Amino acid sequence: MIGVRIRRPRPPRPVPPGSAAIEVRGLGVDRGARTVLAGVDLTVRAGEVLALVGPNGAGKSTLLGAIGGDVACTGEITVDGAPLAAWSHTELAMRRAILLQRQTVSFPFTVAQVVEMGRAPWAGTPLEDDDEAAVAEAMRRTDVERFAHRPYPRLSGGEQARVALARVLAQRTGALLLDEPTAALDLHHQEMVFGVVRERAAGGAAVVVVVHDLGLAAAHADRVAVLAEGRIAACGPPGDVLTAALLSEVYRHDVEVLPHPRTGRPLILPHRPE
Repeated sequence: MIGVRIRRPRPPRPVPPGSAAIEVRGLGVDRGARTVLAGVDLTVRAGEVLALVGPNGAGKSTLLGAIGGDVACTGEITVDGAPLAAWSHTELAMRRAILLQRQTVSFPFTVAQVVEMGRAPWAGTPLEDDDEAAVAEAMRRTDVERFAHRPYPRLSGGEQARVALARVLAQRTGALLLDEPTAALDLHHQEMVFGVVRERAAGGAAVVVVVHDLGLAAAHADRVAVLAEGRIAACGPPGDVLTAALLSEVYRHDVEVLPHPRTGRPLILPHRPE
């Protein structure tokens, strides 16, 4: 229509390390008559890895989806200093990248093509010039270069998981929201993924990662938020939060917590009868 001006997407602003990249206040999610999350307050800082842990059904994935703008909720969520609703879809995609538990690709796109999809938010912007380098780096860091031309649906579950992570990394956003990024991976690739996560945080990104493996959360997170029955039971450094008393109560199973002999970080073991 003549006279209608289309607003160009606003690029993200630099977020100083340690400052709030994402803030959640009074978050609630209901599904029918069931309350999934209630009264959740959370701050995610630039330059940190925040792990969300808790038993099945605690609300971890729902919280991550709400933060990303994909789950309807009450309360307030701000990203890059403004409410989610203030950003267009493209602007939000410039600010946060989301890795879901399940990735569905219906067509036989190659691995390289799937990773390239992560660059879509930057089309038509000066950062479009970085597409090739961003894709190459993401594929290298997730160890998927050698099958770049294979169809994505023909990969194993673990290979697909790494390609999906590469797509998220190629997006090059200031916030990463990762739902169980290591669930289908072997030991080597689990550590590789958290090495990449730590690198992104060291570079200033705010990373929120849902993880079931308490050992990985204890070893790699700067802070851990323990969810139980839709609420945050505790949030803080792993050594303060991952205690035997709290974990035994939340998981309804006796847990032992021992200090790692070298790092001092918590080692978490289920109590087993002798």
